[in-house]
Amino acid sequence: MRRIRGAAGRDRVRPGKRNYDLEKRRRRLERKRRRQEMKEDGTINEAVQVIREGLPYVCGWIIKIGVVLLFAFAYVWFFGQKVSMVGDSMKPVLSNGDMVLVNRIVYNAMTPGRGDVVVFKPKGNKNSHYYIKRVIGLPGETVEVIENSIFIDGERLEEEYETSDISDLGIAADGVELGENEYFVLGDDRENSEDSRSADVGNVRRKDIYGKAWFVSSPLKHAGFIR
Repeated sequence: MRRIRGAAGRDRVRPGKRNYDLEKRRRRLERKRRRQEMKEDGTINEAVQVIREGLPYVCGWIIKIGVVLLFAFAYVWFFGQKVSMVGDSMKPVLSNGDMVLVNRIVYNAMTPGRGDVVVFKPKGNKNSHYYIKRVIGLPGETVEVIENSIFIDGERLEEEYETSDISDLGIAADGVELGENEYFVLGDDRENSEDSRSADVGNVRRKDIYGKAWFVSSPLKHAGFIR
């Protein structure tokens, strides 16, 4: 507090500071008086009652919003994970650069089926980009390629999707026996696909499958479900 010394040597409070203190005290008393009036006429009690009555509705909306946000997060996490298609090995279904949505939860309830388009990293290599191929052989089966046709356990496989010819048999030339939880995969454009015919890819283990490719999100001209 700044003071000024008077003629008699005594300190005096400056008028500006004294006025400020008086105004501060006046406002504090005014707030106290208003609270007392509200208490006496029941305004505070009414406000508290309104808050109590509205609280269940507010909590209900908070819970609903939380559920919606949780559902949105789960949907994006399990169904909206994006993977970019590298190369044209899955033409005409997928093209280089297509952004593909991956269903990550479907194989928790079921196993990959023949004809599924799956996303995986070959041999679990974390430094590799994701591969997108079609499941041809299932665990325990023997896959052979004879005269441009695929045979599963000696029976010719009838495929309902468009594919190119197979001129390069790779390691599938003498047939491939699949172990437990192993899958044989091929690209639809088999003349331009690095897949289970290649020793660098080989049989795909179930644990290395990231999920099922189910939808092309971009570019818009390619958008649609994957079959």
